Amino acid sequence: MALPLLPGNRFNSNVGKEKFHKSQHWGFCNNVRMLVSEDKPGIGGQLLLGQKVKPKYSAFPRGTATYVPSWVAFDKQVLSFDAYVEDEVPDISEEKYRIRRYKIYFYPEDDTIQVNEPELKNSGLPQGTSIRRHRISLPPPDEDQFYTVYHFNVNIDIVFYGRTFKIYDCDTFTKNFLKKIGVKLNPPGQCPEDPYMKTRRKMLECMKPLRPYESFYTLKQFLEYDRKVLRFFCLWDDSDSFLGECRELILHYFLSDDTIEIKEVLPDNSGRHAVPFFLQRRKLPKYGPPGVYQPGDVTDQIVLNLCRGSVENRVLSCCLLERHKAGKLDQDFYKDSDLSIGTTINVWGRKVLLCDCDEFTKTYYKTKYGIENFTSIPCKAPRPPKMERKFPPYTNFGSEEDSLHSCIDLMPTPHTKIRKFMEKDRNVNISSTLRFFAKLFTCKCADVDRMFVISYFLSDDTVSVFEPIEKNSGITGGKFLKRSRVKKPGQEIFKSELLEYIKAEELYVGAKVNLNGYLFLLLNADEYTFNYMEKHSDKFPKSSIKLALQKLKEEPKSRELKKLFVAADYRHTKMVDYNTFRDILMSLTVGKLTDHEVITIARYYRVPEDTCPDSSVLIAQVREQLKKNYFENFERLIARCVFQDREKKKVLPSKDIKRLCKSSRLPLNDDLLTSLLSRNVKMCGSGCRHIFL
Repeated sequence: MALPLLPGNRFNSNVGKEKFHKSQHWGFCNNVRMLVSEDKPGIGGQLLLGQKVKPKYSAFPRGTATYVPSWVAFDKQVLSFDAYVEDEVPDISEEKYRIRRYKIYFYPEDDTIQVNEPELKNSGLPQGTSIRRHRISLPPPDEDQFYTVYHFNVNIDIVFYGRTFKIYDCDTFTKNFLKKIGVKLNPPGQCPEDPYMKTRRKMLECMKPLRPYESFYTLKQFLEYDRKVLRFFCLWDDSDSFLGECRELILHYFLSDDTIEIKEVLPDNSGRHAVPFFLQRRKLPKYGPPGVYQPGDVTDQIVLNLCRGSVENRVLSCCLLERHKAGKLDQDFYKDSDLSIGTTINVWGRKVLLCDCDEFTKTYYKTKYGIENFTSIPCKAPRPPKMERKFPPYTNFGSEEDSLHSCIDLMPTPHTKIRKFMEKDRNVNISSTLRFFAKLFTCKCADVDRMFVISYFLSDDTVSVFEPIEKNSGITGGKFLKRSRVKKPGQEIFKSELLEYIKAEELYVGAKVNLNGYLFLLLNADEYTFNYMEKHSDKFPKSSIKLALQKLKEEPKSRELKKLFVAADYRHTKMVDYNTFRDILMSLTVGKLTDHEVITIARYYRVPEDTCPDSSVLIAQVREQLKKNYFENFERLIARCVFQDREKKKVLPSKDIKRLCKSSRLPLNDDLLTSLLSRNVKMCGSGCRHIFL
């Protein structure tokens, strides 16, 4: 029952309302008063009676998740529809209409639409993007609204700018999307076939070339397998023929054009001519040799010459391909599927066994054919027994190396040791010479006390012996043995092999050396020799402190060594002299340690020497060096020192003194000059004169 329209019997609809503006329905268009729009709302934005809201964009149902904008929720999502348009062709009698297929893409993020037409070969029509991506308005009378997702479905007609597109299907994603938003899909339809394209396809199937042309498409195989080669290691057993033997071959199969080339592996001194190829690159027939064919017999095409008559003494002829290829010679060639390890192939009548292949070939067959077994077969041909080369004996003309080179080379070259000479040659401060003090090991009373200096030169493995001159000894001293290489005793001189010479590793303190029939006992060596041998202890085991201590530890009485040293040190200085040290070790080891090993142990545990000698000793050494080198340019050196002392302090730092000595070419080595200046010697004028004069 409705209430009467009396005061107090109805509700005020304006309670709580804040907007009371009126919409402007009238305006000017080309200076003429007219109704602008009928769809504007009433007072305060409320809809009038019978008025409906026209949505601007697609309204999707809300889910349970939080609200996100459409351009985020539907980013990179596209609805794809398949459609076609039936165009009339009025001016051509062969066809009345033409079917053109399209793809309609709808973007839910902004309700934009794009229409594309797939390109057809030789269609003669502008294809590609038919309608660019943008919002498309509905057809009249609703042209003020735009297409939304709810306007699309399967098996319907849709109009874009006056053209009717018939949607007959869509993809799976589009079907699922429409079902989720509540759109009931229609059953999909079918696109009719274009009658012109059907007629054209039949025409192309019936067309045949009017000239002898047949395409052989090999570009794809070339681009896919270019520079990819299968390599097999082969063996050809030709031992049945006269003077035949097993010969090693390498087979290359080119995947780009199915050709084969074979190379032969020639051993050293085989006596065969080194040809580039055993088989040039070509296709290899399986059944060969097939015989000798005339030019034109072996071909991929058969051409027929046809005569069509004659006009004015001219014969009209044409060429056609033989479709049935009657009379063509078919040859079966080797393919990659025919090659495998253990297979014997026919190379123009020669049976070649495939024994092994490389890693690329194994990977190729494993990937393409699934082969896993690549057990190799021994393919090395048995080598002939190597003949021992014999050289004639040495004739004592020239050196042994030069005589041997004249037998090895047709054009003999001199034997040189330049690298060793450059490494071991004498430098400024390094002599590269091992010096030993020795005496003759003899029973003659006159020769027992004779002392010698044996020098071994590392640059060319030569030895020289010098005897110091002693007054009133009755023996003429000087050069005892000229510098030369010394042969080991007990060797045959005139033989084919090279003679053995004394090496540096055979020299050590306590050793007995036979030099041209004279037996020398090495008693001692200089400091450079000991330092060099200890530095290269791998070549001189007698100078290795580890080996010497290991020998000492192996003795059962080695634990008593400390007691023996304490007993010998009766003054409690914790030091003993070398002779006592040597006697204790010799008595403890019972001669198992050589003199050189004892010296090595003594040098390792010796008391460190004072590295800074007295200034007077240094000055004496400097004067001695200056006298030996006849240096007399003292006045110029003193003048430079005075000129350098510009503040007249009569004192110069050691750095400036060293630079002035070098510039004046003072004949002093760096060690001696540095030791002299390390004494904090600051001098100028009279100081230089005191030292150098």
